[in-house]
Amino acid sequence: MSVNLINLIKDQLGPSVVSQTATQLGESESGISKAISALLPAVVGGFANSNAQSDIFTTLKEIASSGALSSLAGNIGGKDSLISKILTLIFGGGDKQAALTSSVSNFAGISNDSTNAVLNLVTGATAGSLGKYINDNNIDISSFGNLLNDQKGFLYSLLPAGFSLGALGLGNWFGTDQEKVNIPPNTPANEVQDVPVVETPKIDVTRSGTTHEIVSDKDSGGSIWKWLLPLLLLLLLGWFFWKQCNKKAEPAPVATTDSTTVIVDSANAAGDTVAVTKETTVVTLPSGKTLQAYKGGIEDQIVTFLKSDDYKNATEAQLKDKWFNFDNLNFEFGKAVLTPESQVQLDNLKLILAEFPDAKIKVGAYTDKKGDEAVNLKLSGERANVVKSAINSSQIIEANGYGSKFAKVPAEASDKERESDRKTAVRFVK
Repeated sequence: MSVNLINLIKDQLGPSVVSQTATQLGESESGISKAISALLPAVVGGFANSNAQSDIFTTLKEIASSGALSSLAGNIGGKDSLISKILTLIFGGGDKQAALTSSVSNFAGISNDSTNAVLNLVTGATAGSLGKYINDNNIDISSFGNLLNDQKGFLYSLLPAGFSLGALGLGNWFGTDQEKVNIPPNTPANEVQDVPVVETPKIDVTRSGTTHEIVSDKDSGGSIWKWLLPLLLLLLLGWFFWKQCNKKAEPAPVATTDSTTVIVDSANAAGDTVAVTKETTVVTLPSGKTLQAYKGGIEDQIVTFLKSDDYKNATEAQLKDKWFNFDNLNFEFGKAVLTPESQVQLDNLKLILAEFPDAKIKVGAYTDKKGDEAVNLKLSGERANVVKSAINSSQIIEANGYGSKFAKVPAEASDKERESDRKTAVRFVK
């Protein structure tokens, strides 16, 4: 059974990532969402059709060995040399990548710079998912090639309505005609006699970059199905993606994350959801630099506190009980593995610390009372150290896990009630 890597990648590009990216780039969420929907099949198709799969495999293995996979997903800065290298390997050169960026920019209604940033984000998520799969399953180059080839069968239905890669010379990236009419491989001929064959026009790209269609001799006097069936399929596909684009983004489930920003109560049999609306704001640092953050969130609170006399005059004893909770920091459920969107807030905190070089902090991680206390204590300690490593600042002097030591809600309470005890926080020390 083929592994659908696209679903693994899409899990990293959910509504919260779209919202955060739109805020950082100053674009609409709908524009960012459309750009992702167009770039994802192009990037996955680029991996699957690259002539440099061996180099890609080697690069992903090296990244996985160095532990840099987590830094790829969520990267929209545009200066990551690893992502630049991967883009060169899958697109082969600047012309094809530039043409793709321009086309997606027009389709999504966002700027070229923003489109390039989203391309970095999608490429990072794809490379991160591939690298993790390689690492977790210990696959070789041959299996890697088969894995990428299998993805072609999933790409055809992923293209958004109104967007085509054919004009870019990438129309052959989506597998065979057999896949397009959903005829499984190895199906006996007597079982598919009544299935009309849809012939894909061959596109020839001239040296000048223009394209023309090469018409087969079999086209003359052909059946009406040769043009009617593709038209019906396009109309159906367009209706489907129109419905998808107009569907409101649903809150992300908590099945794969563990954080204080719980949106779905996993212990609730009815599956009730709680919509969380956060207002963004601009946090101004002493140097004049600005950060996009949630109003009243950890960045906003810390900068306000560090600028105040309360911090300047505070003693160590007074600082001991003043913790600042992360509000956009998530871990994979039951693991000390940060989710991609968490890096944004960690990078923000690192910038804040750099602006206040005399400030020193301590990281603390906590769990609720459910489960074995020894396991909770170990998990919280690992998470605290993961946060310390991710921020990577000498101003973090300590990182401790406290398990459920300070939890107040009984283990028998609902997941929603226990969420206040599950947190990661920092405090200042002197």
